[in-house]
Amino acid sequence: MSEQFNPSADRLVSQNNEFAESFNDADMAPAPSLRLAIVACMDVRLDILEIFGLRNGEAHILRNAGGVITDDVVRSLCLSQRLLGTQEIILLHHTDCGLQKVNEDEFKADLATEHGMAPSWPLEVFDNAYADTTQSMQRLVDDVFVETNFLRGFVYDVTDGRIREVGQAQTSE
Repeated sequence: MSEQFNPSADRLVSQNNEFAESFNDADMAPAPSLRLAIVACMDVRLDILEIFGLRNGEAHILRNAGGVITDDVVRSLCLSQRLLGTQEIILLHHTDCGLQKVNEDEFKADLATEHGMAPSWPLEVFDNAYADTTQSMQRLVDDVFVETNFLRGFVYDVTDGRIREVGQAQTSE
């Protein structure tokens, strides 16, 4: 007898019903004293709040595969800074990232074979998490829409739980 598929969404809806029973919107208010945005990889091994000792509401957290600085990340950071007062940006990449294990050309070729066209977006694969963090920092420094006076980059080591700071990107003049 095969196991019946139980979509995660069904379980999440049930868990939300439990959450809503004790919901208090005052608990969800943004912390006015911390003006922080964190851009990180979507890897489930990165519990951003736990890693930095934060509570919900103390930072805007933007996540995608690799913590890549995409147009959408820049859009979100710009809105966070201009409308919500964010002043500091932290980039968090990590060791053993899945993007270090993907061949971009093969991945896109597989998609092209399957769908009849390749995606227009880059995967942003990389070999070195530290160099990639530095490159991401530089992308933000070079972007006119994001303020980077308080920009720092870190690499989280998935084997020991420590963050290690990456060298500063060059400021544009």
